[in-house]
Amino acid sequence: MAQVTAVTDHHIEAPLAAIRSAIADYDTVRPRILTDHYGDYRVLEGGTGEGTVAAWTLQATQKRSRDVVADVTVTADGEVVETDRNSSMVTTWSTHSHGDVTHVTITTTWQGAGGIGGFFEKTFAPKGLGRIQAELLRRLEAEVRGGGEPVAGVAG
Repeated sequence: MAQVTAVTDHHIEAPLAAIRSAIADYDTVRPRILTDHYGDYRVLEGGTGEGTVAAWTLQATQKRSRDVVADVTVTADGEVVETDRNSSMVTTWSTHSHGDVTHVTITTTWQGAGGIGGFFEKTFAPKGLGRIQAELLRRLEAEVRGGGEPVAGVAG
């Protein structure tokens, strides 16, 4: 089995504190920024940052879904880390400020399949997940900048 990694970056013109607060808000913000790839979203414990437990079904492709139960931790550097109880999947939301712009990175890793199936998973799954993450980041930007629709034409 090989580790599979999907990384998506986005720059948002908003203060670091506002972005971090929005990312850690599983009660209000998260449900509003989720794409159609996420179903049955619910908060099981907590709701804001450290100690939150949230669950959802991620429909990565038409044939592939994953039931996620994520334990949320927050590092000293402000990273929000979601560790799936049902698999090896870990998603990390990292943020760094560059003046009035906040750089947000979503990194998801998991242990992929072995053999030829693992080769295809490692080749194609990060691209598909990257598209989903890019849309999440566009929606996060719209949410933080006052709600409404994501900005058209913004690359993830």
